[in-house]
Amino acid sequence: MPSNDAGRQDKNAAPPLPEPLRVPVADSHTHLDMQSGTVEEALAKAASVGVTTVVQVGCDLKGSRWAAETAAAHDAVHATVALHPNEAPRIVHGDPDGWSRQGAREPGGRAALDEALAEIDRLAALEQVKGVGETGLDYFRTGPEGKDAQELSFRAHIEIAKRHGKALVIHDREAHADVLRVLKEEGAPERTVFHCYSGDAEMAGICASAGYFMSFAGNVTFKNAQNLRDAVAVAPLELLLVETDAPFLTPAPYRGRPNAPYLVPVTVRAMAEVRGIDEDTLATALGANTARAFGY
Repeated sequence: MPSNDAGRQDKNAAPPLPEPLRVPVADSHTHLDMQSGTVEEALAKAASVGVTTVVQVGCDLKGSRWAAETAAAHDAVHATVALHPNEAPRIVHGDPDGWSRQGAREPGGRAALDEALAEIDRLAALEQVKGVGETGLDYFRTGPEGKDAQELSFRAHIEIAKRHGKALVIHDREAHADVLRVLKEEGAPERTVFHCYSGDAEMAGICASAGYFMSFAGNVTFKNAQNLRDAVAVAPLELLLVETDAPFLTPAPYRGRPNAPYLVPVTVRAMAEVRGIDEDTLATALGANTARAFGY
């Protein structure tokens, strides 16, 4: 009988390698800087199962610089840069609503946000940076002051993406109506990606009408995520992407264990089953869609 320590170790162990895909795909949204091991190890493991490209996403200034540097050093990595929706209020208000009590900073005001956005603007001009994001709105832990700062930052990111001709990567948590409203008011970039799509089939129709890409993560496999499977079923094939958002949202049956780009095939197969198509057909579309979305 295994000890409790052995059980905990198994729960925290990396899931096994899935069967390789026959048609290569890209992980359209990952955080290699938050995962264990080296970049080289992560890329090799992913490539061994047919995940040959990853989009490394920045969430703050440090992470965005790292994303740009990593993409410059690895042909299989493309970068996006941004201030995460929860990062902008931290800069402006010094963490007023408690979304990151650890490491909370002193209020910096609008000038500090403008300075940070100027650095994102500079990074967005780099060739290896293919997108601006993840940006958007996150109302999960955010009060009124935070919402104002988030929307201000979101609008600035939209402008940066359009000016540099880069994809816009959206983080939308419990803020569907306002995200769609701001995109309509500002005018969305030509290529807009809803990362870790969290809406339902009705919203998928709205996104499809606007030509927005919808990227699905491992949570599409969760038992309580029928809304996501409904959205996968109705979204146009040419607007579908797949991602890990690793190290988060590990697909079933490995939920709660560390996620990484090599687990993309698990989600691809779940999406193919929902749509009633073979995995090669879906993988072919996903690979082409990701290249089109990010312009590589």
